[in-house]
Amino acid sequence: MDGVFILACILAFVFGSIPFGFVIGKLKGVDVRQYGSGNIGATNVSRVLGKKYGALVLLLDALKGALPVLFLKVSGYSIEYQVVAGLSAILGHCFSPFLKFRGGKGVATGLGVFLVVSPKVTLIAFLVFLSVFLTTRYVSLSSITAALSFPLVFRFLEKPSDFTSLILFITAFVVVGKHYQNIIRLLKGEEKKFK
Repeated sequence: MDGVFILACILAFVFGSIPFGFVIGKLKGVDVRQYGSGNIGATNVSRVLGKKYGALVLLLDALKGALPVLFLKVSGYSIEYQVVAGLSAILGHCFSPFLKFRGGKGVATGLGVFLVVSPKVTLIAFLVFLSVFLTTRYVSLSSITAALSFPLVFRFLEKPSDFTSLILFITAFVVVGKHYQNIIRLLKGEEKKFK
């Protein structure tokens, strides 16, 4: 297998594993894992530290997914290679070795990956997110719905290979799986709405 691609995937995992939400919280003297949902992602950081810091974490986490995919894209690698690198970055974020293989839920990092893979489909997924969020005010449910919509819409509009579709569906299910506690709270009617 191509050495550059393997190196890109390793670096994507390592870069993806940098827990920006945790780092920014620590710089502010707060361990965000001890507050709110306990997650290191943008939503919890926004709740704990304020929307300005939440937006910063969203941007940094999205870049973790976008940059490795963009590197392979501009280097002429096919979409199959790009989505594998994207999945590596998301796995790094969700299972960070810097946090004893715990991490975020992969939404912002997935957004970065999806945006480079297909801006058009990402826009549709974002509209799905927005419509669910404006209706329910649940970030978790909106994220789950958007994550699942991307590979479905991508397969319909872009006609990718079966391998590409498989990797994108695995990516979506990693994100959904990391929301298992949110799903339980949603089913119990205990999930907090975003204000």
